Amino acid sequence: MRIRRPRIGSVTLSILTAAFLLFLTNWTFWRKAFLYFAGHEDHLALMAIALFLLFVALMTTISVRYATKPLFIAFILISASASYYADTFGILISRDMIQNVALTSTSEARHLVTPDLIRHLALYGLLPSVLICWVEIVHRRFPAKLLHNCLVIFPALAIAAIISLSTYSTLASTFREHRDLIGSLNPTAPVVAAVRYASHEMRERNVVAQPLGRDARQGERMAGSAKPVLTILVIGETARAQNFGLNGYAKDTTPELAARNVAHFTDVSSCGTSTAVSVPCMFSVYPRSAYSEYKALATENLTDVLGHAGVKVKWFDNDAGAYQVADRIPYEFLPSTNDPRFCSGGECQDEILVERLKRELGEVKSNTVLVLHQIGSHGPAYHERYPESFERFKPACHTAQFADCTRDEIVSAYDNTIAYTDHVLAEIIDLLHDHTEFAGSLLFLSDHGESLGENGLYLHGTPYFLAPKTQTQVPMVAWFSDGYQALRPTDLACLKARKDASLSQDNLFHTMLGMMDVSTNAYDKGLDAFAACRDPAPSGGLASAAEPRS
Repeated sequence: MRIRRPRIGSVTLSILTAAFLLFLTNWTFWRKAFLYFAGHEDHLALMAIALFLLFVALMTTISVRYATKPLFIAFILISASASYYADTFGILISRDMIQNVALTSTSEARHLVTPDLIRHLALYGLLPSVLICWVEIVHRRFPAKLLHNCLVIFPALAIAAIISLSTYSTLASTFREHRDLIGSLNPTAPVVAAVRYASHEMRERNVVAQPLGRDARQGERMAGSAKPVLTILVIGETARAQNFGLNGYAKDTTPELAARNVAHFTDVSSCGTSTAVSVPCMFSVYPRSAYSEYKALATENLTDVLGHAGVKVKWFDNDAGAYQVADRIPYEFLPSTNDPRFCSGGECQDEILVERLKRELGEVKSNTVLVLHQIGSHGPAYHERYPESFERFKPACHTAQFADCTRDEIVSAYDNTIAYTDHVLAEIIDLLHDHTEFAGSLLFLSDHGESLGENGLYLHGTPYFLAPKTQTQVPMVAWFSDGYQALRPTDLACLKARKDASLSQDNLFHTMLGMMDVSTNAYDKGLDAFAACRDPAPSGGLASAAEPRS
């Protein structure tokens, strides 16, 4: 017996789909709305009516023959996916978040595909999509359909406009003060973000980097040093300042660094809340206030300027890539080695960087900067970032599905990743200390922080203007060997006294040039975090630029 497919008019389906999208895939939006409109419930109700009418107008507009089903299903699947991450992690879908998704490796992405996600997509995405596929949509002939749709669209828009104007002062002030509200509305927020990302990618395709710092040169003492100057720049991943033991965290997450003579800094701001933003930004000459991805692509970066000064630069990556920062220098993606000692499922723990560094030391014959890019504390699978022996804080969450863990367990797993980073950095310092044939130094700076459930927010990637300090405050650590200090004396006591100075990733470009004693017009001594504690006398480079050489 053949089952007859139900028939439904295109406008009726538009109204039902609008109601489903607005009221069933926007829990985070409505939760925020009830909070922000407290005391103005009448205006909240009117806003809900206006939004519903706008959604009806939108869905009716796109309910054209042959396009209705694919467009409606696309909106439903987008809303279902976005609503899961908003409801579970508090994540808002912005252009930067779309970029993160586009650049995420398959090994990273697998941690985000959980049973809860599959159940959510089945209920809010697959089921309504199947129903839309099943029904037979009735479309009027073109002239009648156009008239009928206009009789729905224009009155809906008119009523929505009247409601908006009548409540304008409340709506305008609320949306202006709480920009996260409109940023959590599905499917408009993710669709707009995707369009912005696509437009951005088209505009920045085939950009050629313009020269920067071609006048760069090293100071005489470093350039003529009998010992190669070797600086290790470690780019941390998702390490937040608040959980760093050196910064006063209640748990001792950094005992090994505390036992070494390091300088640390407690008030360092990131350029972004995602790796895709922060890494190109911190290597750029532009401060965050003037930075754009286009400028970063269109201008040579720190690695190029160091190269112009005769410093060899290499990049070893244990994360998702260098985001075009390392396009013009030697680059190695370590997870591709699948080293069974450190790697599983396409990802590796960070001691693979230490092992690669050990081999590289034999190749260093001249002044060199090696960039080590960690996977660090990247979530949500914190438990996979460290060996079992580093599970010092227990009980710890052992799944990427946060709903199965308490917040304390999630925080403990994260703290274990910081403790492992502490160990990795200590190993690198010990290597440099023991290899006295180099004038060694280390600088560690994390790309961005992480939310661990504060105010219901997890992970990172929140738009910067909304992001909490847990996502924008990052740790920074420096260490100098005796050999380095002989060439480029830096007063460690002075640095330690300045540990609470307000710094940011704007300082990295100039601080690294200062550490390598590179003189160039691109250098700004005022942004060199160590310049005030550096002895200018021995060098013929930066510190003496204001005076003739003796």
